[in-house]
Amino acid sequence: QVQLVESGGGWVQAGGSLRLSCVASGRTFSDYAMAWFRQPPGKERELVARIKWNRGTTDYSDSVKGRFTISRDYAENTGYLQMNNLKPEDTAAYYCAASGGWNRDEKGYTAWGQGTQVTVSS
Repeated sequence: QVQLVESGGGWVQAGGSLRLSCVASGRTFSDYAMAWFRQPPGKERELVARIKWNRGTTDYSDSVKGRFTISRDYAENTGYLQMNNLKPEDTAAYYCAASGGWNRDEKGYTAWGQGTQVTVSS
């Protein structure tokens, strides 16, 4: 069982930056993917970015391409989401998740963190 713990959320003005962290512990898959999802108020949860843990292959939603960067520290078992040029529409609860496959659908993720709130004011 993989355990995930996020940190780094908070409040920021539009145009600002935040970095989210996600520490993974417990039994991990031999080659898993870590992803960041977000759930804006009153909306469904959506994929933001994902990364293949061993290869470092990345994928982003169109809404964050060029502004967000997903990365991982292999040795520290920690994933990151660097968020730059934040916009009010980025306001959401952000969750990291782990999957044994390469999935865009949240149903493919079997481990979830507790979530961290990001609020961007205009």
